[in-house]
Amino acid sequence: MSLNIFITGASSGIGESLAYYYSQTGCTIGIVARRKDRLLSVANECKKLGGNPLVYNIDVSNKEKCEDAAKDFVSINKGIDIIIANAGVGGDDNILSGNPSEINKILKINLLGVINSVIPFIPTMKGQHSGKIAIISSIAAFRGIPGHGAYSSSKAALQNITESWDYTLKPYGISLTTVFPGYIDTEMTKDHKFQMPFLMHSNKASKIIADAIERKKRKLILPWQWKFIVPIFRILPRFLIYRFTPNKKN
Repeated sequence: MSLNIFITGASSGIGESLAYYYSQTGCTIGIVARRKDRLLSVANECKKLGGNPLVYNIDVSNKEKCEDAAKDFVSINKGIDIIIANAGVGGDDNILSGNPSEINKILKINLLGVINSVIPFIPTMKGQHSGKIAIISSIAAFRGIPGHGAYSSSKAALQNITESWDYTLKPYGISLTTVFPGYIDTEMTKDHKFQMPFLMHSNKASKIIADAIERKKRKLILPWQWKFIVPIFRILPRFLIYRFTPNKKN
């Protein structure tokens, strides 16, 4: 069955891999990202795999652009089956500089970007009495990471907001899956100078995520080893967290 799927952050990493995964089954895929050249390259590959890509070269922090994209996608496809809010950025807080610009950017994209991407589709899903939403958080949601407070807090906020949304949306036949990836082999992790435990390729991650969405699983932590580590991770002494975290001097 061909589905209508909207994926943000589709120019690389998990979003790109998910676009390719769904293209293999002939899905219509709205792919969203800021990098136009890269997005067009992903669209071409989706076509080769049998998908029907619709390109939206927008910044998810722009509420009006997201609303326009959602309206266009629903109008063309007469509905929406799956939304995957994957767009996100990392970065240092750089608080010693006295400049909050980097923190503002991370929060706008990672938190408001998800809200901007998902909310415009809700009335359509409500009207259909069906739909699946997946929001990509991170294992960083479970603990403040030294030097990366904005990233950690944005992902923790996603965990809380999706728990709230789930109660509101469930009566309308809308499922919500929150994904907490560990280290995935993507552009965001390629510059890490430390050994990343349980590193997983984005292609493998995309298959696991797609399966969780299909089964309407509420929470997914991957790779699976992190399910056992997260409870310990949350109570580890601060000096151990600090020891295994890069970019501490900010």
